[in-house]
Amino acid sequence: MNPTNFSKHTGAWRFQTWVSFLLAIGMMFTGIIMMEGDYWIKAYLSMGTIFTIGACFSLAKTIRDDHEAQSLINRINQAKTEEILTKYEK
Repeated sequence: MNPTNFSKHTGAWRFQTWVSFLLAIGMMFTGIIMMEGDYWIKAYLSMGTIFTIGACFSLAKTIRDDHEAQSLINRINQAKTEEILTKYEK
C-alpha cells in the first residue's frame, strides 16, 4: 500500500470538520456585523478574525509537516537498521 494515498479520515469526518469550520466563521462574522459599534471597530475585529484563521492554518500545517518529516526520518533510520541487521546475519 502506498502511504501517500492512504487517508485516515472518512468522508463524513471531513464533511463535519468543514461544516463546523464554516459555521464558526459565519457565526463569528455575523456576531461582528450585528454588534453595536462603529464600522472601524467591526473592520478591526474582522481583520483580527481573518489573521487568526490564517495563523491557525499555518500552525496546523507546520505541525503536520514536522510530524511527517519526523516519520520520514524514522523510516530511513529503520531501513538503515534493517540493512545493518541483514548484513550482520549473513
